[in-house]
Amino acid sequence: MMPEARVWTRDEMMKRVALFKNQSGSKEGLPESHLPQCEKELINIIGFRPPQDGSMESPVGAESSQGAAIDIFEGFNLGFVKCKPGKGPLMHNHDTNETFMPINGKWRCHWNEGDDYEYVDAGPCDVVSFPPGVIRRFSCLEAPEGEEEATMLFVIGGEFPEAEYTEDAHRIIAEHDAAQG
Repeated sequence: MMPEARVWTRDEMMKRVALFKNQSGSKEGLPESHLPQCEKELINIIGFRPPQDGSMESPVGAESSQGAAIDIFEGFNLGFVKCKPGKGPLMHNHDTNETFMPINGKWRCHWNEGDDYEYVDAGPCDVVSFPPGVIRRFSCLEAPEGEEEATMLFVIGGEFPEAEYTEDAHRIIAEHDAAQG
């Protein structure tokens, strides 16, 4: 059923506006955040609340999931990631769709592990959409000329999306932590 149309005040509408220049995110809050190859800033724009039972990770990490710039519950979550070339998360899975669209720079979207590993390179306004259950990750390949970091938009479906790292990702984290003593 279509909601009844009504007039929205400027104050009401401004609660649903997030100017990118005013946004900041977190570089912490995920099991991999302390790994040098995984350095990234995750910016929560819409949604991304912590998973309800706490047994899984939020796709934007514990810190960023505490406060969205536009705090609504409407069936999807939207955020940005900023990172330097060579950086990105480890392989993981989500319980819902995850769609990527580079804003600038060049990005690689990877899926599967081992013999089944695949990837596609994407640039500004290209779109890569992973369905639930596909092991995936992204990495920044190239920042825009004159900049250190590139920016990519991501949208994840659902109300409380969850992330789960692969066994190989957990092994990489454990090996790094053991080497650090």
